[in-house]
Amino acid sequence: MKNRKEVRSWAREVIEMESQSVRDLAGRINADFEQAVELIYTTKGRLVVTGIGKSAIIANKIVATLNSTGSPAIFMHAADAVHGDLGMILKDDIVLCISKSGNTPEIKALIPLIKSGGNTLIGMVGNIDSYLAANSNLVLDTTVEKEACPNNLAPTTSTTAQLVMGDALAVCLLKRRNFSSNDFARYHPGGSLGKKLYTTMADIAAQNASPQVRPDANIQEVIVVMTQDRLGAVAVVEDGAVSGIITDGDIRRMLEQHGEMGSLIASDIMSENPFRMEADVLAIEGAKAMRERKISQIIVQSNNVYQGMVHIHDLNREGILI
Repeated sequence: MKNRKEVRSWAREVIEMESQSVRDLAGRINADFEQAVELIYTTKGRLVVTGIGKSAIIANKIVATLNSTGSPAIFMHAADAVHGDLGMILKDDIVLCISKSGNTPEIKALIPLIKSGGNTLIGMVGNIDSYLAANSNLVLDTTVEKEACPNNLAPTTSTTAQLVMGDALAVCLLKRRNFSSNDFARYHPGGSLGKKLYTTMADIAAQNASPQVRPDANIQEVIVVMTQDRLGAVAVVEDGAVSGIITDGDIRRMLEQHGEMGSLIASDIMSENPFRMEADVLAIEGAKAMRERKISQIIVQSNNVYQGMVHIHDLNREGILI
């Protein structure tokens, strides 16, 4: 249908236009940007991010990203600032003001008040000839050629540019702080992300039974233990150490290859030296290993002592699969 083709064309045009605007930002990373990163990194205060309209929404997102990556930040709505919220700004704080035009009445009213407090003002602005740009200590240029809106009115390309510039600022600060995955975990303890950063193989294995048989166990015992624990495998353990693993695949191969099974024992059909992981390894690493090795179970041990088993379904249940 013609309309469907038009829709695809419109969508691609928006994506290409915004992509080009993002690419253009790379050429605007200059000394002001470098200095902004250093000032925010070294300040004893916080970064207060302000804006109005759609820029305020972008400001909120930038604040969230900064806080989650170790850079203290708060949001202050530009319109509310002149009605009491200006008291949020403390002596050592740096203010980041976001605006496309840099000339809105609220921004013009706010800037002299910020300057009178002696705070450093960083302007993230899409018009370097604006009031905001002229009165900022540092300018982050987010100029765009045109909005993706066909009327060149609705903030689209401009807010994308602001968002990307904010991400660039946050990531540079993250790297400047040597912010590690362990630091990240402290700020994201909940949900699947927190589980990926905290949960160990031992945590998962502890929720399961620890299926195991001795090397001399008969086949009937092997099958009973394997089916009881529903992990699709059983560890072959002697004196606490793992010597092999028997999976349901090993059982199928045994049935195909051996007509008489009465004399077989666990050590006859086990796979020797199975892949295993230490108990304190993060479960996300176990998920990676399963994917790379194309296996469904991993034996968990601690100092060569069998601790249990983790199945791919356990990781899926915990939201840890990648």
